[in-house]
Amino acid sequence: VQLVESGGGLVQAGGSLRLSCVFSGTVFSSYVWGWFRQAPGKQREFVARINYWGRSPEYADSVKDRFTISKNNFKNTVLLQMNRLAPGDTARYFCTVNSDPSRKNEYDWWGQGTQVTVTS
Repeated sequence: VQLVESGGGLVQAGGSLRLSCVFSGTVFSSYVWGWFRQAPGKQREFVARINYWGRSPEYADSVKDRFTISKNNFKNTVLLQMNRLAPGDTARYFCTVNSDPSRKNEYDWWGQGTQVTVTS
């Protein structure tokens, strides 16, 4: 599975961005798509995930009620709508895919990421 992210950029606190992840290759209905982020000097952290059907979204507590993950199988795209951004959201955001639900926290394919910078 190949993943290409886009949509990052520079935004003021309180603003919004929408990240896009276009995927290609063979996928199956058991797969789960996720977004992670990594800030300089910090470990990569989970942001959100969604299943193949675009249902059952899950979010990190830090982004709940501000971020929305969605999936469009016709366009082979996973989106992350980010609202009310704060400087603490500054990070490189990565799209990823898990191929085995029994290994929920292990992801098999990763994109190159897209940078999000939020200024105060």
